[in-house]
Amino acid sequence: MGELKVMLVDDEEDFTSALAERLELRGYKVFAFYDGEQALEEFESESPDVVILDIKMPGLGGIEVLKRLKTINASVPVLLLTGYGSTEEGIKGMQFGAYDYMMKPLNIDELINKLNEALNP
Repeated sequence: MGELKVMLVDDEEDFTSALAERLELRGYKVFAFYDGEQALEEFESESPDVVILDIKMPGLGGIEVLKRLKTINASVPVLLLTGYGSTEEGIKGMQFGAYDYMMKPLNIDELINKLNEALNP
């Protein structure tokens, strides 16, 4: 098995690029997108092993992106990110097929553990 491919979707560019760099340093191949529309357009061609998806984004929000991703490929695990102390949206996302959700700010070791769990159920 080659390096695992992670699609990272978050409108906060500084956060996204920093997280992508941290994941790449741990051996993941990361495709970063700053909006849901672009991520959906590239989803099939990139064929990620796992998706990390922010819930709160302008335009197409994370829950809608999740629903559409699951119609394209229901088996790809999606890990939602939520901020502002809101677990409600994370739980809602799990009802639509998300593997799990995590609160921002992220602990990178916890994120790696969640990714491994999602990829090796």
